[in-house]
Order: sequence, then C-alpha cells, then structure tokens
Amino acid sequence: MSETAFAMTGGRVSFDGRQILRGVDLTVRPGEVVALLGANGSGKSTLVRALLGLTPLSGGQTLLYGSPPARFRDWWRIGYVPQRLQVGGGVPATVREVVASGRVARQSRLRRTSAADRAAVSAALDAVDLTGRAGDPVQSLSGGQQQRVLIARALAGEPDTYVMDEPTAGVDAETQQLLADTLGGLVREGKTIVLVAHELGPMEPLITRGVVVREGRVAHDGRPPRPEGECARPGHEHQHPHAAETAAAPLTGWQGEPR
Repeated sequence: MSETAFAMTGGRVSFDGRQILRGVDLTVRPGEVVALLGANGSGKSTLVRALLGLTPLSGGQTLLYGSPPARFRDWWRIGYVPQRLQVGGGVPATVREVVASGRVARQSRLRRTSAADRAAVSAALDAVDLTGRAGDPVQSLSGGQQQRVLIARALAGEPDTYVMDEPTAGVDAETQQLLADTLGGLVREGKTIVLVAHELGPMEPLITRGVVVREGRVAHDGRPPRPEGECARPGHEHQHPHAAETAAAPLTGWQGEPR
C-alpha cells in the first residue's frame, strides 16, 4: 500500500459565511516537492493550515499519514514553518531555545535532553547560518533572521515532511538563496516538502509539482508553471494523475497578480 503524507478530499473551509476553500482534492506523496501557488487571498495558506488540521474543515476530510488530524500522534514526522515567528512577552527566548523546541515532539515527558538532541539543534543552526547568534534573544533578530530560526526549528525535529508557509515572504535575496540551498539538501535526502509561495525564485529548480490555487479551488495540479517558452527540466516531465482535467487551465498571471 502506497503511503500518503497528506490526503484531502472535498475540503471546504468557510469563515463568517464566506467560502475560502471550495471542494479541494489534494494528495501529497512521500518524496514530492509540492509548491502551492497563487495570489494573496487565493486560499493557499488556508489550504496548508487545513491540511495540518490547524484550520477546521466545514466539509470534506483531510488525513495525515492516513489519520485524521485529531487522531494523529506522530507529530515528529511533520515540521511546520509558519509565515512569521510569534514573539510573546515575558522572558525573552534565545535563538537556541526556539530551535530546540523543534525537538519536543521527539522527546518523552521524562527524558532529558540527549546528545542527539543537542547535535540536531547545532546542525540546524549551522544549516541556516545562525550558530553565532544562538545565544541572542530572537527579538533582536531581523525579520529574515527570524524566518531562519523558524526553518532551523523545523530542521531540528528531523521530520519526514516539511510544510512551509511563504518562507521567503519579505526576506532578502541572501536568505532566499540560503533557504533554497537548505531545501536542496532535504530533497537529496528524499524528504517531502510542501511549500506555499507567491513566487518561487531560487527554489524553482527544486519543485517537482505545482498546485495553483485560485478562489479556493485547484486550478492546476501538475508540472510547475514556467515562463512561456521555457523548457521542462529533464526528469520532471511526469504530470500528476489529477492534472488531466486542469492541464488546460490558463496559467499565465499567477506570478504577476497583485500581492
């Protein structure tokens, strides 16, 4: 039996009587690198949160590795990178402390931090080039650096699947390239990646499948959209089985629609 990381069937989400998702069918299999694309307000961030069970469905269902979110217990298998770091009041957390929180799902209640935990945190900090800032309060970091902290937190958990909600929004070109390099390493390890994006930038060569969301519906599911005239990369000619009915959907404009 082929395992799926995510499987949504007829997914619907409504807020205050307004439909945000309108009957979405989406399956993500292990090893895929899927980009959820679309303009702001298209529903792509709501879709990824619904996949994770963070936003409740008003219709349909979603499964994480075969289980509904409410019954899913293996949260260590999923590393989530939200759009921004929530920095609350109280005692300021250091960069290392935030990154170390990514190991919690792998730890039992009574187990102390192990050498493996410390090694994973150190490796994650090194991967995003923040080792030198490990002892600094996260509030002292720039927005791009805080985004790196979120990515490092997910890396530290060593999950099977990474879900990233617009990780490059508002960050500089250097951070975008660093993220692309980091994702490249995960791809080589065979990890599953679901990436919400308005534009792909340096991550475009890593994407194996593009899902374009328009007005709460899947408008395209298959080969990632490319600028007109650009040839598909060798080895990425395969089109997702569900793409046949949407392959003819117009793809121009997803990059140029207003933010």
